[in-house]
Amino acid sequence: MTTERMAAARLFRRLHGEGLLVLANAWDAGSARLIEGLGAKALATTSAGVAWSHGYADGHHLPVSLLVATVEEIARVVRIPITADVEGGYSSDPAAVGDAVARVIGAGAVGINLEDGTAEPDLLRAKIEKAKEAGALAGVDLFVNARTDVYLRELVAPDRRVGETLAREERYRAAGADGIFVPGVTDATEIRTIASAVRLPLNVLARPGLPPAAELQALGVRRLSTGSGVASAVYGRIASVAGAFLEAGASGPLADGAMPYAEINARMGKD
Repeated sequence: MTTERMAAARLFRRLHGEGLLVLANAWDAGSARLIEGLGAKALATTSAGVAWSHGYADGHHLPVSLLVATVEEIARVVRIPITADVEGGYSSDPAAVGDAVARVIGAGAVGINLEDGTAEPDLLRAKIEKAKEAGALAGVDLFVNARTDVYLRELVAPDRRVGETLAREERYRAAGADGIFVPGVTDATEIRTIASAVRLPLNVLARPGLPPAAELQALGVRRLSTGSGVASAVYGRIASVAGAFLEAGASGPLADGAMPYAEINARMGKD
């Protein structure tokens, strides 16, 4: 493994201890380059955005080969650390998940998101162990951000969500996880309770009702990501502008809020 990749892994890990790491998730080389140019300290992918950009639905439908190719293309154009959303590893077999993670590491990632979804927590624990093994074999101190969908998928009753989240964090940490991602939680009191109880850096997902970044940092959150949010906003804009053009040939909306061609081209042309 190159010295540069090892340094990127160290930097990415260190960023989780330096205030709040804000990640605007990208889905291809162009969006990644633009986000880096806007001052991002690290780059995360969104599984949904990557899947959509290839014409697949999100939810374990994307072939691993296309994810790997996307990470390679992003690594070609950015210099900041890359963490890849690998959903649930695209398999229920922990060994196969380890193989997929190894390919993503080889493509340029120094971190991954790995989720439990509706499966039993023990399955994600086994996947985390294989992912960490893949990182060790590659010589990369892989940052595994364990995502638990207790809130996002409403896996338990509301009064049990905090306790279930904490129980899963303990289990995933024992397996080697480096961070805990709890998408769906927005209540400040619950966020503070979780952040103060977990031993891993807490990641939350941007969504309506979430406290602003400064408050999240004060509550103990260490990572804030957009997930599919930026990609969804872009696709919404495409639908609006393209729809108006197809319906009436309206040229005006094409320029509303658009980044100038020359500026986009200049950003993409940088070394």
